[in-house]
Amino acid sequence: MPDSEYASLLADGSFERQTGLKRLLPGTLFGRALLIMVTPVVLTQLVATWIFYDRHWENITRRLGFAVAAEIALVIDGIQHTSDPKARNRILDKALTATDLIITIEPETRLPASGRPAIGMVGPSMVERTLGLAIAERVRLPYTIDARLSREWYEIRVQLPEGVLRVLAPGRRLFSPTTYIFILWMVGSALVLFAIAIIFMRNQIRSIGRLAIVADSFGKGRDVPDFKPEGAAEVRQAAAAFLVMRERIQRQMKQRTEMLAGVSHDLRTPLTRMKLALAMLGESQDIEDLKGDVAEMQTMIEAYLAFARGEGTEPPEPTDLGKLLGEVVIGARRAGGVVELEDPLDPLTLPLRANAFRRCLTNLLANSRLHAETVWLRAGHRDPVTIEIVLDDDGPGIPESAREDVFKPFFRLDSSRNSETGGAGLGLAITRDIVRSHGGEITLDDSPQGGLRVIIRLPV
Repeated sequence: MPDSEYASLLADGSFERQTGLKRLLPGTLFGRALLIMVTPVVLTQLVATWIFYDRHWENITRRLGFAVAAEIALVIDGIQHTSDPKARNRILDKALTATDLIITIEPETRLPASGRPAIGMVGPSMVERTLGLAIAERVRLPYTIDARLSREWYEIRVQLPEGVLRVLAPGRRLFSPTTYIFILWMVGSALVLFAIAIIFMRNQIRSIGRLAIVADSFGKGRDVPDFKPEGAAEVRQAAAAFLVMRERIQRQMKQRTEMLAGVSHDLRTPLTRMKLALAMLGESQDIEDLKGDVAEMQTMIEAYLAFARGEGTEPPEPTDLGKLLGEVVIGARRAGGVVELEDPLDPLTLPLRANAFRRCLTNLLANSRLHAETVWLRAGHRDPVTIEIVLDDDGPGIPESAREDVFKPFFRLDSSRNSETGGAGLGLAITRDIVRSHGGEITLDDSPQGGLRVIIRLPV
């Protein structure tokens, strides 16, 4: 994977192409872990609800409905076996006392034509359907059921030869309140489990997120000295491995810098003696050529050492990018370049190694001045977390096939090694090294001005 593509994936937080079902899954570790914990709970409760509804609630409702239908049938049987009004009233009063059913007789009344026959399904709810089946089986007379009379009462009207038997049955006689208790228990327990799971997962994932932030900061050259391993054993192990890796990298960088400082001193000393010896030999064309070779050798050695050193010892500090661009542009103009700077509309402050980044921009401007007449430079926010620096020129540009190769050390489009057409081929390599040490990326493209466009993206 190219480094620029990898950097964009890091910025977007996506590391794989989501297809099919994966698009519906949460993208974060917290979301996926919570889904793993919640899904079995939800499935278990759905199965429990189905079993409760199918085995418990339906059976209990059926039994309650058949009990009410049997009592109604018993009252009807008693009424039909006596013609004494007082005896009928005693039967109705006793039914109220013993069964909580309010039963009255409406003489000379007929059910409407839309009344349900003795066999059939009545009403949309399960209670009405169960009660209807029970009345159809036990009573075997035309009937209607009205559940809209009251929230706590069901009206049952049964057609008798002498009129209509009107029965008011309380709701508690037809369904069990354990239904609501069961639903409340399920919802309440689910909410409690979800809250515990969320708190637990946040505490576990916080350490992973902190480790990712520290690793990202270290990759951008920003040290986090107060970081300590925390969290689960595996997370602490990864954090401890990161700390060991960071210590090794810092130690290697320090050893390399110290070694290069000694090499730099050892190489500059004989060069200085050579320059003094040439200055004492007088004036001749051969001596001037030797002086030029010594000067070129010194320039190349400085470039090699700067590339190997990587400017990695300077600590990053909050820097006004607009001010830094202005200073670099002033230096380029003093060197004879024509540079147009577009001042940013908003203040751009971000952690930078100011000297290293100034050298990065200076290398780019020097390269553009060498091949173009005019250079345009601007900076601004590409998005809330990224700052983009764009450099355009009107030179010949770089072929698309060579735009990645020019960042390689010692690579030059001009293979003649002529010092007048370029240096040692390390300018763009140093530039990319500095940009990446800040956690950014540099790319090349065609410029609207006809030459080359250089785009630097830095994290805020």
